[in-house]
Amino acid sequence: MTTDVFIYGVVGPEAQVQEGLLGVGDSPVRVILAVGDPIAAVVSDVSTERPPGRKADLLAYGRVLDSLALEGPVAPVRFGSVMDDDLAVIEDLLAPNAEWFGALLADLKGRVQFNLRATYEESTVLAEVVRGDPEIAHLRELTRDLPPDSAYGERVRLGELVARALETKRDADSEMIMDVVSAHVVDVQARPGSGVDHVLKVAVLVDQAHQDDFEHILEGLAEVVHERIHLSLVGPLAPYDFVGDV
Repeated sequence: MTTDVFIYGVVGPEAQVQEGLLGVGDSPVRVILAVGDPIAAVVSDVSTERPPGRKADLLAYGRVLDSLALEGPVAPVRFGSVMDDDLAVIEDLLAPNAEWFGALLADLKGRVQFNLRATYEESTVLAEVVRGDPEIAHLRELTRDLPPDSAYGERVRLGELVARALETKRDADSEMIMDVVSAHVVDVQARPGSGVDHVLKVAVLVDQAHQDDFEHILEGLAEVVHERIHLSLVGPLAPYDFVGDV
């Protein structure tokens, strides 16, 4: 069986992987380091007959990188990146980009990513919308008990007004949440979200030294807004959203 080298991320030369850590295809994870290089790559072997792409592969990729992030700075490399062998990793990835990766790892030192998502309690917020706009309340009452294929114009108008009102609420609530969060994070990257209940979806970069304070602040905010907004926090993670196009 022939193999390629699957690349998880770039780390400092002092980095070590946890004993027994397995990656894609349950292959042992190892570090590639050229003598004198200021950076190293975390890799594992992968069969050329079964290119990575399955859900289990993506989970393994994340598991390796998140474990590395708890030990020191790591710059994740795009999922699915493979090279022919260790020499190719050194000559084509590490050596030409040593200065850039070194600066990036310095910026990421002592920092981890969290993913923050805020969603509405849909029934509560829609009730707010109805109470806050007499025209919406009137159209809702008018169309509530009519057959679905009747009062088409009124239903379209109602949908437009509700969507506009929700967008206004979403903007205000997102700003409120970020006003609380921004003072406790290093950087923020917006992530796409959709649906009536969507409020906010962001990745935040947090100093590990202030992680407890950050989580405490969010717990307090969640308690204040829980009747109308649900907050969920995932992390700590490797800084996937803060390494650019690697």
